[in-house]
Amino acid sequence: MINQDIPAIRRLPSLVANQIAAGEVVERPASVVKELLENSLDAQATQIEIEIEQGGIALIRIRDNGFGIRKEELLLALSRHATNKISSLEDLEQLNSLGFRGEALASIAAISRLTLNSRFHNQEMGYGIHLDGREQPTIPEPIAHPIGTTLEVRDLFYNTPARRRFLRTDKTEFGHVHEMIKRLALSCFNVSFKLTHNHKTLMALKIAQPEADKLQRVGMLCGPEFIDHILTVQADCGGMQLSGWITQPTYSRSQPDMQYFFVNGRIIRDKLLNHAVRQAYEDVLHLSRYPGYVLYLQLDPREVDVNVHPTKNEVRFVQSSAVYQFLVHSLQNSLANTCPNQVGSPTSVQVLFKNNSAEAEQSISASHPPITSSGSDSKDNLSLPFASFYPTSSPSALAIQETTQVYQALSAPVLADDELISRETALPIPPLGYALAQLHGSYILAENATGLILVDIHAAHERITYERMKSAWQEDKLVAQMLLVPVMVAVSEREANLAEQQLELFNQLGFDISRIGPEALLVRQVPMLLAATNIAVLVRDVLADLSRFGVSSRLENHIQDLLATLACHTAIRANQSLTLLEMNALLREMEPTQRSNQCNHGRPTWVQLSLKELDSLFLRGR
Repeated sequence: MINQDIPAIRRLPSLVANQIAAGEVVERPASVVKELLENSLDAQATQIEIEIEQGGIALIRIRDNGFGIRKEELLLALSRHATNKISSLEDLEQLNSLGFRGEALASIAAISRLTLNSRFHNQEMGYGIHLDGREQPTIPEPIAHPIGTTLEVRDLFYNTPARRRFLRTDKTEFGHVHEMIKRLALSCFNVSFKLTHNHKTLMALKIAQPEADKLQRVGMLCGPEFIDHILTVQADCGGMQLSGWITQPTYSRSQPDMQYFFVNGRIIRDKLLNHAVRQAYEDVLHLSRYPGYVLYLQLDPREVDVNVHPTKNEVRFVQSSAVYQFLVHSLQNSLANTCPNQVGSPTSVQVLFKNNSAEAEQSISASHPPITSSGSDSKDNLSLPFASFYPTSSPSALAIQETTQVYQALSAPVLADDELISRETALPIPPLGYALAQLHGSYILAENATGLILVDIHAAHERITYERMKSAWQEDKLVAQMLLVPVMVAVSEREANLAEQQLELFNQLGFDISRIGPEALLVRQVPMLLAATNIAVLVRDVLADLSRFGVSSRLENHIQDLLATLACHTAIRANQSLTLLEMNALLREMEPTQRSNQCNHGRPTWVQLSLKELDSLFLRGR
């Protein structure tokens, strides 16, 4: 039976509507800070001061030197859906501002005691209004105020006690505020920021325009260790630009707390972007570890929809697959440079020669014993443990030849002059130097221009072998194998439709897939390396990725996992004795090999101890 006491439909009071809107926009003090700072940045401010008390619950005061608000627009600024950032649907589709909804101030004013003071850039004086949870704010009054705006928010959630009960301690809330300011400071190097909490200055950042100043700001916000392990990213393709910094794989974290991604200047937390970064680190970082990064993606505003979520933290790309591939390839290219050859330019070796000095000759010969390339010592008789592995065309012989030539040059006869002569030879010292000995069958001790090098033999050779295997697979990845018994894969009708749409993609990857029913696929051919895997599960996983991200890297990841396992099993094992020639050949192999600074699991393959560090161990110079 229908209840006869049915309420009539009516328009909500504006205060109630604003408080409901505040529930979407204002979650905690940090949300207020974000909305107000974005308004300051949209007002072209170059100086922003933030004062916080009791984690932002008692007070949030933000001053800026932006262009300000006209006297006649102050009241309008506190009403819902009032903004100067868009005026039409076309503007919404190509946003260049951080804010655009026009409801932030109205929502904040509905749950706090708000004061708005501002002076427009071409007006003689400023004006201020106050709103204390009432329907209408006060009439604007003239005040002394510099060009720009000051917004003061007191007693947040004072009139909505249910919301206030969900707030945490002052320390926790301020932590969220500090993190929000940190993110915006990383996105706007052309703005100075000053932050005080309970009358104590905690942040004072100057405008940072040169690259060195930008890095200094990043170091202040992310820590000096972050700066010590970064790689620069700079890529441009198809109207998209990616710039910023990512951390080397050997510097990783146990949680994703040092990850900042900006799209057209807006801080974003997006599954597609996170997945792309994770994919780029796929074979250089352990799955339980997270990289750090500060990345900036610029693209046509019409190609990205920021009007997806009230907090504006999520976006949707028109060409999500293109964005994904661009990010993955750009970051992989940067990570590929993590090899010893990228550490620095080679330093020429200084060799001392003295007439009739047997001691000098013995010293040189002991460090670099002469090797001939004929007879019993010829390179044909050198059976390097890493010369015969897949692929068969190994550059190890060339490395041996180059090493032999270096040794012969360094062990040349002494000069006939009586004076001590210092000369610079034409032979550079390579980044990893020359091997001195093998330690406990697991490590190479080598000397380079700046100190001592320690190399993990198994990890280094594992990476070298893996990179060769990947290169070989890239050249022959279309080699496919017909299945003796075709595999039928049961899927949903939506997945079957998606598979039909992506047949070309599957064909490029070596699959022969056809639809044999509304909810059934038949796989007749697969890449040779995947013949022994669970084909049905793999196909379903690929379709799930395509549905979610518009792209899938499951097949490549599966193959790379297999190659990594093969590389691990074929790499030099611990306690396998190597000659000096074999050790030096391995060092020469490492230097040009991409990603050879870390093994397949993200662990370092070599470390450097500088002479300064060695001296400090023995308290030299003190």
